[in-house]
Amino acid sequence: MGIDLYRLRRPDDAEPAADSDVAAAADTRAAAPATDSGVAAPALAVADATGHPAARATGWDALAAAVRECRLCELHRTRTQTVFGVGRRDADLLVIGEAPGADEDRQGEPFVGRAGQLLTAMLRAIGLAREDVYIANILKCRPPGNRDPRPAEIRQCTPYLERQLALIAPRAVLAVGRIAAQHLLQSDQPIGRLRGKVASFGQDRVPLVVTYHPAYLLRSPAAKAKAWQDLCLVRRLIRESE
Repeated sequence: MGIDLYRLRRPDDAEPAADSDVAAAADTRAAAPATDSGVAAPALAVADATGHPAARATGWDALAAAVRECRLCELHRTRTQTVFGVGRRDADLLVIGEAPGADEDRQGEPFVGRAGQLLTAMLRAIGLAREDVYIANILKCRPPGNRDPRPAEIRQCTPYLERQLALIAPRAVLAVGRIAAQHLLQSDQPIGRLRGKVASFGQDRVPLVVTYHPAYLLRSPAAKAKAWQDLCLVRRLIRESE
């Protein structure tokens, strides 16, 4: 592929205990019921969110403003700025990570720094420029000290992500890292068991694929072979839906 970062290497069969430099605990939700094929088909289920600012946002500008002004959890006290998301607003692929880190908090953009550079290379390897996809996180604010996201914080932020999903209407979703995968699939299974398959996600049953966080791949390059398989699966899903 002409990308040194993505040479295939010997796979590492061991499942990682954490998937990012901001390794986080599993969401406390119960695992979703399996479909006939054994693949979970959950939706982002949140308690009645009709009073949530995201419910009043009729478009992108209103939603971005709601995120900037959000005070629903304590994270607004320590953030430098919110990290809304970046990319095409009609993208075929929505990439969802866990939460902003220190670089993201400073720059206001998800997946920057070395992990962001690797994510860009991963997307380029399947023929997608970074600007052609939409990239967001479950949390829009950085947890202090890159601590684990708390369930209450995830619950408050989820309606923003739900609204982004509805506005983009992507052909596929790529859940990047354990925390994002476990939350979106409402599962407590390790990432090694969640990746390598397709889940039907959300009310519109958008195909969702799980892969390792780029920060984990930087520490464990042998796992890039498995991540490449996940990327190829996403590429196939997008092409088949065209």
